[in-house]
Amino acid sequence: MASMEGTVALVTGAAGGLGNAVAAGLAREGALVVVVGRSEARAEQAMQGIRALVPGAQLEPLACDLSVQASVRSTAADFLARHDRLDVLVNAAGVFRKDRHVTADGLELTFATNVVAYFLLTNLLLDALRRGAVAGRGSTGTANGPAAGLQTSRIVNIASRYGNTKLNFDDLQTANGSYSYLRSTPPTMLARVLLTQEFAERLRGSGVVANAVHPGLVKDTALLTDVGGPFRWVTNTFGAPAEKAADTPLWLATADETADVSGKLWTKRKELPTPGMGSDPEARQRLWDACARLAGLPK
Repeated sequence: MASMEGTVALVTGAAGGLGNAVAAGLAREGALVVVVGRSEARAEQAMQGIRALVPGAQLEPLACDLSVQASVRSTAADFLARHDRLDVLVNAAGVFRKDRHVTADGLELTFATNVVAYFLLTNLLLDALRRGAVAGRGSTGTANGPAAGLQTSRIVNIASRYGNTKLNFDDLQTANGSYSYLRSTPPTMLARVLLTQEFAERLRGSGVVANAVHPGLVKDTALLTDVGGPFRWVTNTFGAPAEKAADTPLWLATADETADVSGKLWTKRKELPTPGMGSDPEARQRLWDACARLAGLPK
Protein backbone atom coordinates (compact mmCIF):
# COMPACT_ATOMS: atom_id res chain seq x y z
CA MET A 1 0.00 0.00 0.00
CA ALA A 2 1.42 3.38 -1.02
CA SER A 3 1.93 5.99 1.69
CA MET A 4 -0.77 8.66 1.61
CA GLU A 5 1.33 11.28 3.42
CA GLY A 6 0.92 14.64 1.71
CA THR A 7 -2.13 13.60 -0.32
CA VAL A 8 -5.64 15.01 -0.31
CA ALA A 9 -8.76 12.80 -0.39
CA LEU A 10 -12.44 13.69 -0.53
CA VAL A 11 -15.12 11.20 0.54
CA THR A 12 -18.85 11.73 0.06
CA GLY A 13 -21.26 9.87 2.32
CA ALA A 14 -18.59 10.07 5.01
CA ALA A 15 -21.03 10.85 7.82
CA GLY A 16 -21.68 7.15 8.42
CA GLY A 17 -21.50 3.57 7.19
CA LEU A 18 -19.13 2.60 4.41
CA GLY A 19 -18.11 6.17 3.52
CA ASN A 20 -17.11 6.82 7.12
CA ALA A 21 -15.03 3.63 7.24
CA VAL A 22 -13.28 4.58 3.98
CA ALA A 23 -12.56 8.09 5.29
CA ALA A 24 -11.09 6.61 8.49
CA GLY A 25 -8.94 4.21 6.47
CA LEU A 26 -7.55 6.98 4.28
CA ALA A 27 -6.83 9.10 7.37
CA ARG A 28 -5.03 6.15 8.94
CA GLU A 29 -2.75 5.99 5.88
CA GLY A 30 -1.84 9.65 6.34
CA ALA A 31 -4.08 11.45 3.82
CA LEU A 32 -5.75 14.74 4.58
CA VAL A 33 -9.40 13.69 4.27
CA VAL A 34 -12.23 16.07 3.39
CA VAL A 35 -15.26 14.55 5.13
CA VAL A 36 -18.43 15.34 3.19
CA GLY A 37 -21.74 15.06 5.02
CA ARG A 38 -25.24 16.33 4.35
CA SER A 39 -24.67 19.10 6.90
CA GLU A 40 -21.59 20.57 8.57
CA ALA A 41 -22.84 19.23 11.92
CA ARG A 42 -22.98 15.68 10.55
CA ALA A 43 -19.53 16.06 9.00
CA GLU A 44 -18.12 17.35 12.30
CA GLN A 45 -19.74 14.47 14.20
CA ALA A 46 -18.23 11.99 11.73
CA MET A 47 -14.81 13.59 12.23
CA GLN A 48 -15.07 13.08 15.99
CA GLY A 49 -15.70 9.37 15.41
CA ILE A 50 -12.75 9.10 13.01
CA ARG A 51 -10.43 10.89 15.45
CA ALA A 52 -11.42 8.40 18.15
CA LEU A 53 -10.07 5.65 15.86
CA VAL A 54 -7.19 7.65 14.30
CA PRO A 55 -6.03 10.21 16.90
CA GLY A 56 -3.70 12.06 14.51
CA ALA A 57 -6.18 12.22 11.63
CA GLN A 58 -6.03 15.26 9.33
CA LEU A 59 -9.67 16.04 8.57
CA GLU A 60 -11.76 18.86 7.11
CA PRO A 61 -15.58 19.06 7.14
CA LEU A 62 -17.61 19.92 4.05
CA ALA A 63 -21.40 20.07 3.82
CA CYS A 64 -23.22 18.99 0.67
CA ASP A 65 -26.78 18.01 -0.19
CA LEU A 66 -25.92 15.83 -3.17
CA SER A 67 -29.50 15.84 -4.43
CA VAL A 68 -29.25 19.59 -5.16
CA GLN A 69 -26.97 20.70 -7.97
CA ALA A 70 -26.36 24.17 -6.50
CA SER A 71 -25.09 22.47 -3.33
CA VAL A 72 -22.79 20.17 -5.34
CA ARG A 73 -21.37 23.16 -7.21
CA SER A 74 -20.90 25.11 -3.98
CA THR A 75 -19.15 22.15 -2.35
CA ALA A 76 -16.76 21.77 -5.28
CA ALA A 77 -16.03 25.51 -5.21
CA ASP A 78 -15.37 25.38 -1.44
CA PHE A 79 -12.96 22.49 -1.92
CA LEU A 80 -11.13 24.19 -4.79
CA ALA A 81 -10.79 27.40 -2.76
CA ARG A 82 -8.80 25.41 -0.18
CA HIS A 83 -6.94 22.90 -2.35
CA ASP A 84 -5.44 23.06 -5.81
CA ARG A 85 -5.11 19.28 -6.17
CA LEU A 86 -7.04 16.13 -5.32
CA ASP A 87 -5.46 12.69 -5.14
CA VAL A 88 -8.43 10.49 -4.20
CA LEU A 89 -12.15 11.02 -4.77
CA VAL A 90 -14.45 8.42 -3.23
CA ASN A 91 -18.10 8.77 -4.21
CA ALA A 92 -19.78 6.72 -1.49
CA ALA A 93 -23.03 8.62 -0.87
CA GLY A 94 -26.36 7.20 -1.94
CA VAL A 95 -30.04 6.93 -1.11
CA PHE A 96 -32.79 4.33 -1.04
CA ARG A 97 -36.20 5.99 -0.88
CA LYS A 98 -39.54 4.27 -0.38
CA ASP A 99 -41.52 7.02 -2.12
CA ARG A 100 -40.83 9.19 -5.14
CA HIS A 101 -39.50 12.67 -4.34
CA VAL A 102 -38.60 15.50 -6.72
CA THR A 103 -35.60 17.75 -6.03
CA ALA A 104 -35.32 21.52 -6.36
CA ASP A 105 -33.84 20.88 -9.83
CA GLY A 106 -36.97 18.96 -10.86
CA LEU A 107 -35.21 15.57 -10.84
CA GLU A 108 -36.28 12.35 -9.14
CA LEU A 109 -34.32 12.23 -5.88
CA THR A 110 -32.76 8.76 -6.21
CA PHE A 111 -31.47 9.38 -9.73
CA ALA A 112 -30.32 12.89 -8.80
CA THR A 113 -28.32 11.68 -5.79
CA ASN A 114 -27.10 8.30 -6.96
CA VAL A 115 -26.18 9.23 -10.52
CA VAL A 116 -26.23 12.92 -11.44
CA ALA A 117 -24.37 13.95 -8.28
CA TYR A 118 -21.57 11.45 -9.01
CA PHE A 119 -21.35 12.77 -12.57
CA LEU A 120 -21.41 16.45 -11.62
CA LEU A 121 -19.09 16.41 -8.61
CA THR A 122 -16.50 14.28 -10.38
CA ASN A 123 -16.54 16.54 -13.44
CA LEU A 124 -16.16 19.65 -11.29
CA LEU A 125 -13.11 18.13 -9.57
CA LEU A 126 -11.43 16.65 -12.68
CA ASP A 127 -8.86 19.41 -13.08
CA ALA A 128 -7.84 19.04 -9.43
CA LEU A 129 -7.54 15.26 -9.93
CA ARG A 130 -5.38 15.82 -13.02
CA ARG A 131 -3.14 18.19 -11.05
CA GLY A 132 -2.82 15.56 -8.33
CA ALA A 133 -1.76 13.01 -10.93
CA VAL A 134 0.86 15.31 -12.42
CA ALA A 135 2.26 16.16 -8.98
CA GLY A 136 2.20 12.48 -8.00
CA ARG A 137 3.95 11.27 -11.12
CA GLY A 138 6.83 13.68 -10.74
CA SER A 139 9.45 13.68 -13.46
CA THR A 140 9.62 9.90 -13.96
CA GLY A 141 6.02 9.27 -14.97
CA THR A 142 4.93 8.82 -18.57
CA ALA A 143 2.02 10.08 -20.57
CA ASN A 144 0.52 6.59 -20.58
CA GLY A 145 0.71 5.86 -16.88
CA PRO A 146 2.41 6.51 -13.57
CA ALA A 147 5.92 5.47 -12.69
CA ALA A 148 6.01 2.48 -10.36
CA GLY A 149 5.38 3.38 -6.76
CA LEU A 150 4.28 6.94 -7.47
CA GLN A 151 0.84 8.20 -6.59
CA THR A 152 -1.77 8.48 -9.31
CA SER A 153 -5.11 10.15 -8.74
CA ARG A 154 -7.94 7.72 -8.11
CA ILE A 155 -11.70 7.92 -8.50
CA VAL A 156 -13.53 5.18 -6.58
CA ASN A 157 -17.29 4.91 -7.12
CA ILE A 158 -19.32 2.76 -4.74
CA ALA A 159 -21.77 0.86 -6.93
CA SER A 160 -23.29 -2.62 -6.89
CA ARG A 161 -23.60 -5.81 -8.87
CA TYR A 162 -26.64 -4.85 -10.93
CA GLY A 163 -27.94 -8.25 -12.10
CA ASN A 164 -30.17 -8.16 -15.17
CA THR A 165 -31.04 -4.50 -14.70
CA LYS A 166 -31.25 -2.24 -17.74
CA LEU A 167 -31.52 1.51 -18.06
CA ASN A 168 -34.76 2.72 -19.58
CA PHE A 169 -33.55 5.80 -21.43
CA ASP A 170 -37.17 6.86 -21.97
CA ASP A 171 -37.77 6.86 -18.20
CA LEU A 172 -34.45 7.29 -16.38
CA GLN A 173 -36.17 8.95 -13.43
CA THR A 174 -38.93 6.38 -12.80
CA ALA A 175 -41.71 8.82 -13.65
CA ASN A 176 -43.94 6.24 -15.34
CA GLY A 177 -45.84 3.48 -13.58
CA SER A 178 -45.75 2.77 -9.87
CA TYR A 179 -42.65 3.89 -8.01
CA SER A 180 -40.64 1.64 -5.68
CA TYR A 181 -37.02 1.54 -4.57
CA LEU A 182 -36.74 -1.87 -6.25
CA ARG A 183 -37.51 -0.16 -9.57
CA SER A 184 -35.60 3.08 -8.99
CA THR A 185 -32.39 2.02 -7.24
CA PRO A 186 -30.86 -0.95 -9.17
CA PRO A 187 -30.64 1.01 -12.45
CA THR A 188 -28.68 3.72 -10.62
CA MET A 189 -26.07 1.11 -9.69
CA LEU A 190 -25.73 0.10 -13.34
CA ALA A 191 -25.50 3.80 -14.19
CA ARG A 192 -22.60 4.23 -11.77
CA VAL A 193 -20.74 1.38 -13.45
CA LEU A 194 -21.34 2.90 -16.89
CA LEU A 195 -20.21 6.36 -15.75
CA THR A 196 -17.10 4.83 -14.18
CA GLN A 197 -16.25 3.22 -17.50
CA GLU A 198 -16.81 6.46 -19.39
CA PHE A 199 -14.69 8.48 -16.96
CA ALA A 200 -11.94 5.86 -17.30
CA GLU A 201 -12.06 6.12 -21.10
CA ARG A 202 -12.03 9.92 -21.12
CA LEU A 203 -9.18 10.06 -18.58
CA ARG A 204 -6.97 7.47 -20.27
CA GLY A 205 -3.36 8.68 -20.30
CA SER A 206 -3.98 11.47 -17.76
CA GLY A 207 -2.70 9.59 -14.72
CA VAL A 208 -6.23 9.55 -13.26
CA VAL A 209 -7.92 6.15 -12.91
CA ALA A 210 -11.57 5.38 -12.17
CA ASN A 211 -13.00 2.16 -10.75
CA ALA A 212 -16.30 0.98 -9.26
CA VAL A 213 -16.78 -1.27 -6.23
CA HIS A 214 -19.52 -3.70 -5.25
CA PRO A 215 -19.14 -3.71 -1.44
CA GLY A 216 -21.86 -6.30 -0.83
CA LEU A 217 -24.34 -5.91 2.01
CA VAL A 218 -23.13 -3.51 4.71
CA LYS A 219 -24.82 -3.81 8.10
CA ASP A 220 -26.01 -1.00 10.38
CA THR A 221 -26.14 1.68 7.68
CA ALA A 222 -28.54 4.62 7.75
CA LEU A 223 -28.93 4.10 4.00
CA LEU A 224 -31.92 1.79 4.53
CA THR A 225 -33.69 3.74 7.27
CA ASP A 226 -36.45 4.98 4.96
CA VAL A 227 -36.99 1.56 3.37
CA GLY A 228 -37.02 -0.57 6.52
CA GLY A 229 -38.77 -3.94 6.36
CA PRO A 230 -37.29 -7.33 5.35
CA PHE A 231 -34.53 -5.87 3.15
CA ARG A 232 -33.14 -3.86 6.04
CA TRP A 233 -33.38 -6.89 8.35
CA VAL A 234 -31.52 -9.12 5.90
CA THR A 235 -28.81 -6.47 5.41
CA ASN A 236 -28.28 -5.95 9.13
CA THR A 237 -28.32 -9.70 9.81
CA PHE A 238 -26.07 -10.94 7.03
CA GLY A 239 -24.14 -7.85 5.95
CA ALA A 240 -20.47 -7.20 6.65
CA PRO A 241 -19.29 -4.50 9.06
CA ALA A 242 -18.46 -1.25 7.27
CA GLU A 243 -14.77 -1.60 8.19
CA LYS A 244 -14.58 -4.93 6.34
CA ALA A 245 -16.58 -3.64 3.35
CA ALA A 246 -14.14 -0.71 3.10
CA ASP A 247 -11.20 -2.99 2.27
CA THR A 248 -11.59 -3.03 -1.53
CA PRO A 249 -12.36 0.71 -1.91
CA LEU A 250 -9.27 1.49 0.19
CA TRP A 251 -7.18 -0.94 -1.86
CA LEU A 252 -8.28 0.76 -5.08
CA ALA A 253 -7.60 4.19 -3.57
CA THR A 254 -4.14 3.47 -2.19
CA ALA A 255 -2.41 0.33 -3.49
CA ASP A 256 0.53 0.45 -5.91
CA GLU A 257 -0.87 -2.54 -7.82
CA THR A 258 -4.09 -0.67 -8.65
CA ALA A 259 -2.36 2.50 -9.86
CA ASP A 260 -2.85 1.70 -13.55
CA VAL A 261 -6.14 -0.22 -13.35
CA SER A 262 -9.16 1.68 -14.65
CA GLY A 263 -12.74 1.24 -15.80
CA LYS A 264 -13.43 -1.97 -13.85
CA LEU A 265 -15.97 -3.20 -11.29
CA TRP A 266 -14.45 -4.89 -8.23
CA THR A 267 -15.47 -6.92 -5.18
CA LYS A 268 -13.17 -8.43 -2.53
CA ARG A 269 -10.16 -7.26 -4.60
CA LYS A 270 -11.33 -9.30 -7.60
CA GLU A 271 -12.67 -7.97 -10.89
CA LEU A 272 -16.34 -8.58 -11.59
CA PRO A 273 -17.75 -8.96 -15.10
CA THR A 274 -20.14 -6.25 -16.32
CA PRO A 275 -22.62 -8.21 -18.45
CA GLY A 276 -25.52 -6.94 -20.49
CA MET A 277 -25.85 -3.18 -20.77
CA GLY A 278 -22.81 -2.81 -18.49
CA SER A 279 -20.61 -3.75 -21.47
CA ASP A 280 -22.33 -1.48 -23.97
CA PRO A 281 -20.28 1.59 -25.02
CA GLU A 282 -23.35 3.11 -26.68
CA ALA A 283 -25.33 2.94 -23.41
CA ARG A 284 -22.36 4.50 -21.62
CA GLN A 285 -22.32 7.42 -24.06
CA ARG A 286 -26.08 7.86 -23.95
CA LEU A 287 -26.06 8.03 -20.16
CA TRP A 288 -23.17 10.50 -20.17
CA ASP A 289 -25.05 12.76 -22.59
CA ALA A 290 -28.24 12.53 -20.50
CA CYS A 291 -26.37 13.41 -17.30
CA ALA A 292 -24.58 16.30 -19.01
CA ARG A 293 -27.93 17.70 -20.13
CA LEU A 294 -29.50 17.30 -16.68
CA ALA A 295 -26.48 18.85 -14.93
CA GLY A 296 -26.02 21.68 -17.43
CA LEU A 297 -22.53 20.60 -18.48
CA PRO A 298 -21.17 20.33 -22.04
CA LYS A 299 -21.16 16.79 -23.46
